[in-house]
Amino acid sequence: MRHVPIAVVQGPGLTSPLAGEDVRVEGVVTGRLGRGFFLQDPEGDPAAAASCGVFVFAPRARPPLGARVRVDGRVVEYVAEEGDRPTTQVACERWDVLAERGPAVPVTWLDPRRLDLGAQDLARELNGLEGMLVGVDAGAVFLAPSNPFGDYVVLPDGLAAPRTRHGGVRLDPARPQRWYPGFRVRDYARAPRVNVGSRLVAPVVGPLNYRAAAYQIAVQGAVAVQAAAVTPAVTRLASDARHVTVLTLNGFNLDARLEDPSRVQDPRRDVDDDLADGRFAMLARAVVEQAGSPDIVALQEIQDSDGAEVTPVIRADATYEHLIAAVRAQGGPAYRWADLPPSPGADGGQPGGNIRNAFLYDPARVELIPGSLRRLGEEHPAFADSRKPLLARFRRPGRAAELAVINVHLASKRHQQGPFAPQRPGWDPRADVRREQAALVARAMAALEADGAPVYVTGDFNDFETSPTLAALIGDGRVNLAQRIPADARYDYNHRGVSQTLMHGVASAALAAAPGTAYEILHGNELIGVQPGALGDKPTDHAYVMARLTLA
Repeated sequence: MRHVPIAVVQGPGLTSPLAGEDVRVEGVVTGRLGRGFFLQDPEGDPAAAASCGVFVFAPRARPPLGARVRVDGRVVEYVAEEGDRPTTQVACERWDVLAERGPAVPVTWLDPRRLDLGAQDLARELNGLEGMLVGVDAGAVFLAPSNPFGDYVVLPDGLAAPRTRHGGVRLDPARPQRWYPGFRVRDYARAPRVNVGSRLVAPVVGPLNYRAAAYQIAVQGAVAVQAAAVTPAVTRLASDARHVTVLTLNGFNLDARLEDPSRVQDPRRDVDDDLADGRFAMLARAVVEQAGSPDIVALQEIQDSDGAEVTPVIRADATYEHLIAAVRAQGGPAYRWADLPPSPGADGGQPGGNIRNAFLYDPARVELIPGSLRRLGEEHPAFADSRKPLLARFRRPGRAAELAVINVHLASKRHQQGPFAPQRPGWDPRADVRREQAALVARAMAALEADGAPVYVTGDFNDFETSPTLAALIGDGRVNLAQRIPADARYDYNHRGVSQTLMHGVASAALAAAPGTAYEILHGNELIGVQPGALGDKPTDHAYVMARLTLA
């Protein structure tokens, strides 16, 4: 059993030079998690290339914070998921308290000097701090709303970044994988509910932990916040005899069933109760109060009537009927629904959910042209195991003018490599798939345009306005209406503190140029936090987008 400094265990690289060896280390306990604790050498050099802190894997150990502790164990390289970077840990075999109160451990502050670096330099900097006591000073702005897990992301005071009008930061196309400091509060009683734009009024401090493909500070104490209020936006757009309004709404795996745990693939993840949690009512309020009961609602992430239960059920009648009833209860119209269900398990998403795109429409104001509803890409390899676009043609009752709407939900970015991945940081294995999917939609648009129909493509594109995916759709005078919104308000989704545009509205040339055509993002939902530890009280993870489109 070799007695070595923690910095020797860590080494300057991604992996430890002592991996697999039995060692003895000493240090001060700086933080605890459910599966172990952090140990830092108080005599170590915080400016050295190798970290002088390490995580000790010891699920049953609860040494006192601030105590000086000796640990005997084996050096291991822990990898949470295939392809992710390893984290060096000491798998504890024995630990002993040498002193109830050890020497003070210095805090390394995550300030602009340390953070405003290129991606590779920042990765090296954070690797050299992993396991050490770090902090963010008061004055930092919250960039993401609080979530049920006690996760937060902040912008330290003085760190330059492209800002949003609501206090967050926008995606920088030149640095799409830029990292901002995050922290987690495991004690939910000390975890505040915050909206984007709130501020830290006292520093947060804890060991720097690598989890979920990113770095987070494992905060041990309370978090003091100056709260920012958010008022959900209400649309300015209304329909009339010459204009149709279309709301784009992500249902976030909406279904009307409390799943039977024995019928789902993963009971921990796949059982929920959207009715009891109030999500139908919240979505209905968004439709009626924020969107003004639009003529058409383009829905994504709708599940079948028994949710994630793995059964032969593929129809989603119950999901639509509960949503329509919730809209009526809020004073909205009696919508009708339109979808074409997928083949069982054919469109990806949550196992058993049979996820799909769909429409609601108000029959008093628009009618679905019979025979016009169809799914695109059924036989195309780019749409294998992926949600198919849904095409519908609408017109005013008794009027000839038509509007074709294509509702998309393109391939997910869920498998994209994070900024700290050891191989190909930021690589997105589905990027080429999305571009192929968009090219197929573009061909469908061209056929409709050749037939004289104005076309509007909306939904969740899972890609940015500057991406090859959107470039594949834009051409022949088509316009992404989202780009008419000022950059500091052009976003509908928040990913780890970065506000970005994933929903778009691509209009054919004549439709985009027509007087009265307009587009807006109804901010609010994506800015408002939930109480950590609660089930969550947000209807979806996106903002809502509205378009007013001119009928000739």
